[in-house]
Amino acid sequence: MKLSSAKVPKESKGAFPSHGGHIYNSLHSKRRSGHTILPLQPADQLEQWSSVGVDMHNNNTNNHHHPQNSHTSTSRSSDYSAGEPCATGNKWASRLLRECATAISDKDSSKIHHLLWMLNELASPYGDCDQKLASYFLQALFCKATESGQRCYKTLTSVAEKGNSFDSARKLILKFQEVSPWTTFGHVAANGAILEALDGETKLHIIDISNTLCTQWPTLLEALATRNDETPHLKLTVVVTANIVRSVMKEISQRMEKFARLMGVPFEFNVISGLNHLGELTKEALGVLEDEAIAVNCIGALRRVTVEERGAVIQMFQSLGPKVVTVVEEEADFSSTRYDFVRCFEECLRFYTLYFEMLEESFVPTSNEKLMLERECSRSIVRVLAYDNDQDSGGECERRERGSQWSDRLKEAFSPVGFSDDVVDDVKALLKRYKAGWALTQPNQDETGLYLTWKEEPVVWASAWKP
Repeated sequence: MKLSSAKVPKESKGAFPSHGGHIYNSLHSKRRSGHTILPLQPADQLEQWSSVGVDMHNNNTNNHHHPQNSHTSTSRSSDYSAGEPCATGNKWASRLLRECATAISDKDSSKIHHLLWMLNELASPYGDCDQKLASYFLQALFCKATESGQRCYKTLTSVAEKGNSFDSARKLILKFQEVSPWTTFGHVAANGAILEALDGETKLHIIDISNTLCTQWPTLLEALATRNDETPHLKLTVVVTANIVRSVMKEISQRMEKFARLMGVPFEFNVISGLNHLGELTKEALGVLEDEAIAVNCIGALRRVTVEERGAVIQMFQSLGPKVVTVVEEEADFSSTRYDFVRCFEECLRFYTLYFEMLEESFVPTSNEKLMLERECSRSIVRVLAYDNDQDSGGECERRERGSQWSDRLKEAFSPVGFSDDVVDDVKALLKRYKAGWALTQPNQDETGLYLTWKEEPVVWASAWKP
């Protein structure tokens, strides 16, 4: 979509604090086809969100309680320096965890007890990367060995929901976006594809299925506000299945509506929150109108659908007649391995080792946000390894698949849309904001989408599709 250099309507002038800094100014400069669709620096975005705040009484705005994992290092934690990346050292955690997973698969009770004891002595959620991996995977292995995964997962989720608030969730997401492109990569790629697919349309309807608290949309609203032609009407329908997100949607709704008014964009915000899982979503519930140009945006959403229902959900997307469907998923395979515990464990360990290493190198060692993100991983690891009933998932299946696997599923209903040079340039510009180690990889001709890589390992896949 070619965006004009027209000014934002007068109503929005002075509505937000000025954004200093040469990075922001250079990345938002005009280019040959208009300005970029890069997000604001998260610090600037947090400032904008604050400036359009509404009066709400939140509970527990600080979430600094200790993690629920009870395994702490008792005798060896001082032997390892906190903040040491997973890539260094002797990888003792991976070795012991693999042995324990094999013992559980073999039902070798004496070896299971011995290895769980060893891991408990060495693990700590406050130690180096090896100790943290040991701590969170130990919890999942213990649950698997004792068949207590369902109870543990529900307890962890309940505790997380009770400590959740809009303020704490927003700050966590924006801080993560500030130090890592893990989520902003998908936002920039998806926004670019959506803007180009809906160029020239006057009534837009974006169906947002994600869990990033609408942090993707302020920059899209800015882009719409500066179009050459008449500013289109935007309906944003957010589909929520996770209780943790559901609890803060009232606050998000009010802030989004006020932000749109300040930007001068005609705007309607709807929330669908009565679903247990995405398989229950229907065309009628979405309120799709014939004169609307539809875009479906799935950020980390399809992995929460049970494997057996994924085809039906994709077919439902097709029935909406969308102009574009954007899909962003983390690059891991917890699906094809789900009936082979050791193989699933190996893939889970590989993926979370990369993720913990990335967090370790992105945040300062004492970061509370890093601790909170690691704590979120503990729930996912228990969910994947120790919670065997995907049908009773509470909206969070966690069965990730690789980009090639998603492509095979999506090709049954859609055709791939290549990302334009402008969108690719935007993503490359985004990655320059962050520390070294991040890169963009475009797949071979027989594949589709874009891959975000961390130290040459693909970690997130973004794609766009049309009927």
